[in-house]
Amino acid sequence: MAEHDHEHEDELDEEESETREREIRRQIALSQVRQYGDAVLRMRANEVEAFDDELVRLAERMLQLMHDADGIGLAATQLGILRRVFVFHDEGQDRVLVNPSVTETRGEPETSDEGCLSLGPVRVPVERSVDVTIEGKDLSGEPVVLQLAGISARAVQHELDHLDGRLIIDRTDADSRRQALALLRPRLVLAPG
Repeated sequence: MAEHDHEHEDELDEEESETREREIRRQIALSQVRQYGDAVLRMRANEVEAFDDELVRLAERMLQLMHDADGIGLAATQLGILRRVFVFHDEGQDRVLVNPSVTETRGEPETSDEGCLSLGPVRVPVERSVDVTIEGKDLSGEPVVLQLAGISARAVQHELDHLDGRLIIDRTDADSRRQALALLRPRLVLAPG
């Protein structure tokens, strides 16, 4: 019986260790993501002209950071890089889009809460199309056309906003924006006198 208990404790220790390691990786990844207040988040990214090894390395780094940070998308501007490229997770598959643009929206827009790796704990309601066609290029410069629905459609619109210098707080209602800004403002801490 004692041996069985010992094995169970080892499993718990291993699980706890994996959870701790995942959280450390998440914090390290988030430390590389630009946060609200950084001017680069308000800048429009430049078109990508060179489809080279540097672009491939950037995309690989972005995908790794997105996964480590537990995100579903990440734009180059969130890393301080003003290039029109973003990554996202689409139904079990990682995707990279270069020089993207939404070419068609279908159906009635829906409002749903969104978060952002650059906005910490903030979640605000944002209205977006739930069915879109997005076009761009892959890492070798070949054309890509994707028809996306649901969370994937929402994610690409969110990342495209980043490439244009827009944030979710720009797309929400006034009350939600006020509450979000209150969370994002640095708190004044007074030392006891």
